[in-house]
Amino acid sequence: MNRRSLVAATGALLLSTGTAFAQDFPNRQINWVIPYPPGGTTDTMARLTAAKVSEILKTPIIPVNKAGASGTVGSDSVRTSPADGYTILFNASLFVIGKQLFKSLPYDPQTDFQPLGRVAGAPLLLVANPAVKATSLTELVAAAKADPKAYNFAISSLGAAGHLATLEFLRLAKLDLTLVPYKGTAPALNDVVAGTVQLMIDPIASTGPQVRGGKLKALAITSAKRAAVAPDVPTAAEAGMPDLVIGSWYGAWAPKGVPADVVAKLARALEQAANDPEFKAKLEQLGLEPVFDGPEAFRKFIAADVEKSAALLKAANYQPE
Repeated sequence: MNRRSLVAATGALLLSTGTAFAQDFPNRQINWVIPYPPGGTTDTMARLTAAKVSEILKTPIIPVNKAGASGTVGSDSVRTSPADGYTILFNASLFVIGKQLFKSLPYDPQTDFQPLGRVAGAPLLLVANPAVKATSLTELVAAAKADPKAYNFAISSLGAAGHLATLEFLRLAKLDLTLVPYKGTAPALNDVVAGTVQLMIDPIASTGPQVRGGKLKALAITSAKRAAVAPDVPTAAEAGMPDLVIGSWYGAWAPKGVPADVVAKLARALEQAANDPEFKAKLEQLGLEPVFDGPEAFRKFIAADVEKSAALLKAANYQPE
């Protein structure tokens, strides 16, 4: 056999092997990595999505919380996993701006991972401890300008949508308040409920139950329209800050190099999940917005989102840590 024939035969063998692998996929447990502690919105969304995708693929999908370094530890564990589709990262919007947040990052979110799909959007609520006397955005800005040391903002994670929204709120309001970063939504919310920190902006899925339970009060929602689960909360535009329109979103990634047929199978399962009436109903009950972008549309969405978020960080003079 000459060299050209050998190369052709080898290529055909690899192609047939890859196709056979994809046809057989999945034939064992898939690990669904969540790079944050249990209890936050990303964790909730990840588990809902994993359960529905497991049902669709008819294979066990195990949520695995790997928290640390603002999501970097869990995310990097997926990057270094075998590119076979059996280890998936489920993350929030902050994941894609890692390079803008940290001086040293072991990966490039846009080039070292294979986007699979975006499955939900999440409007944010600006919430306050009930002891805060302000009952509107306008009153809060006035009170904070009068006594800035009396108001601190909890940040669930550096670079999270709530962090970006807080920076934008402070810029628009011309305020300089202290930001208190946490390692996840749950501990941050606990301190706002306790009154240790007065204010927070975070997805409605995590803040909404605290508002409905009377433990926090909501002053505004950062979406273009009011949320069905919080119809009495005005949009930031209605509350006097029309440029405060920002939200979080959630999606799934595989390690770079996963076979195209496996990527397609996982993306189809995510699309089926995102369009499932029961799944959509659960998201809407949480105040989340069901959406779906497949791999290529998701890649383009990410590029645009990184550009927008980088501009917000630059405007706030944020310095990477």
